[in-house]
Amino acid sequence: MNVSRDAPPDDARPIPLAIFLIVAGIVGWIAAFALTLDKFAQLENPDAKLGCDFNILVGCSTNLASEQGAVFGFPNPIIGLACWVVPIVLGVALLSGARFPRWFWLLTWAGFLCGVCLVAWFITQSIYVISSLCPWCMLTWSVTIPSFLAVTFHVLKIGGFGPRLKALGVTLSGWTPLITLLAYVLIAVLAQTRLDVIGSLF
Repeated sequence: MNVSRDAPPDDARPIPLAIFLIVAGIVGWIAAFALTLDKFAQLENPDAKLGCDFNILVGCSTNLASEQGAVFGFPNPIIGLACWVVPIVLGVALLSGARFPRWFWLLTWAGFLCGVCLVAWFITQSIYVISSLCPWCMLTWSVTIPSFLAVTFHVLKIGGFGPRLKALGVTLSGWTPLITLLAYVLIAVLAQTRLDVIGSLF
């Protein structure tokens, strides 16, 4: 494959990122597909008990039936079905040796930024407005957050945000798992404080 003259010089086959994007994309797509099937079941029978409904606090039915479950006028899982294909394709392309110019990575980062902002909004709505935690939604959150971090730090490393921030990207890349874990802990604390999720399970 030809190398673009605009491609960053140190953007050669980031294999760990590529593998992670493929895995995250597959997991996110599976979650979106499962939610789509649940939405079909709910449309056929609004009173149907879905397989992901565990109790009044943990389940998909309430979230899918809420206004937030169709924020753009159609079921949210459709967004996932379309968007999670992107990291899968991107990861495969990177593994095959494809290299992309700076503008491509910035657009990719912007896409992941929109995704993580939507997820942050969904999280707050689930905890503080709907008062219900959807298991498949949480699976989506769990891969969106590290995906955004991984892409952000990669763009930093290749100089996408300017050469002065390259070193910062290299440093932060190693902290991706810890930052992700801290995000998970924060979400768990907020959910427990507001909803007493642990208490609802016993």
